[in-house]
Amino acid sequence: MTSNPERETLKLALLEKAGLGDAARHPLPGDASTRRYERIVAKDGRRFMLMDQPPAAESQPCDPAWTAEERHSQGWNAVARLSAGRIEAFAAVAAHVNALGLSAPAIPALDAANGLALLEDFGDDLFARVIEQGMDERPLYLAAIEALAKLHEAGTPPAVLNGPAGEWPMLVYDEVALQGGADLLVEWLPKYDIRVSFDEAAITAWREAWAPVVKSGADGASVMAHRDYHAENLIWLKDRNGEARVGMIDFQDAVIAHPSWDLHSLLQDARRDVSAELEAEALDRYFALRANVDRAAFMADYAGLAALNEARIIGIFARLIARDGKPRYAQFLPRMWAHLNRNLEQPALATVAAWFDTYVPAEVRQ
Repeated sequence: MTSNPERETLKLALLEKAGLGDAARHPLPGDASTRRYERIVAKDGRRFMLMDQPPAAESQPCDPAWTAEERHSQGWNAVARLSAGRIEAFAAVAAHVNALGLSAPAIPALDAANGLALLEDFGDDLFARVIEQGMDERPLYLAAIEALAKLHEAGTPPAVLNGPAGEWPMLVYDEVALQGGADLLVEWLPKYDIRVSFDEAAITAWREAWAPVVKSGADGASVMAHRDYHAENLIWLKDRNGEARVGMIDFQDAVIAHPSWDLHSLLQDARRDVSAELEAEALDRYFALRANVDRAAFMADYAGLAALNEARIIGIFARLIARDGKPRYAQFLPRMWAHLNRNLEQPALATVAAWFDTYVPAEVRQ
């Protein structure tokens, strides 16, 4: 079941405590993270998910008191304000989401100190999979928008969330995190594609170009952002009602961010195409549900932060390929370049567009 006898012992202890010592266990494929999952099927047919996230597998999460310099010295999780996969984070965010009447997995048993949690099993109806199987994508995306609108209408979450594993700070997706994300492109694209290289002047110009977008994103941070809200992390719960039909997973890195962040993650997806027509309809639904939002100002931030996120994801995919030996992520790069190129047509992003024209040949950006 696992190559680590110590972790196997810990898993068995948690399952025994939950009355599932004799349950069947089915490992699931891994992803780009250090987490692993098993589906647990009890003798009576009940199903659960076992989340396995070794606490020592990643660098430390960000201490809210750390300065920018301290965050950079502590590693990527601190810079980007990632949770380092901590079970405490998952449990606290899940409790907050469920308290709002939305759907995160219940947690019937956990061992947070050792990075283990037994979760409610939402099943296999990921949005991306049921769409592939022929389900109309429109009601799924509109339901996802309705869930986001409800999350955003709840306002700014508490600075500290409480969950079954204890407290967890809700940090702001601030300028350090936003710029750090954008910088992944200039750090890793040259290591993936030898057609590009960036000297010190190019990197300085890069940061200057993004500065207005970064400031707007940090200044507009006002709602809980799932931070990875897309069709591979949403599960259709057909037996529930309203916004609760959207089952959310993989939200342990949630932060307080600009409300556009989860919108463009969903509608300008790295892994699947979303038509311009559906994107427009989804945005119309969002603004209809949030009538007090200044749409013009919001959409200016939407384009800028979407472009920054796409630069960030291009950098992540380049890193996964060049450093981690995961070439399958190359298939997503053309889609991300297409999203980025489209957003860079906005007049407010002219300086960023000019930077790309200067330093990244057109043949690379496709």
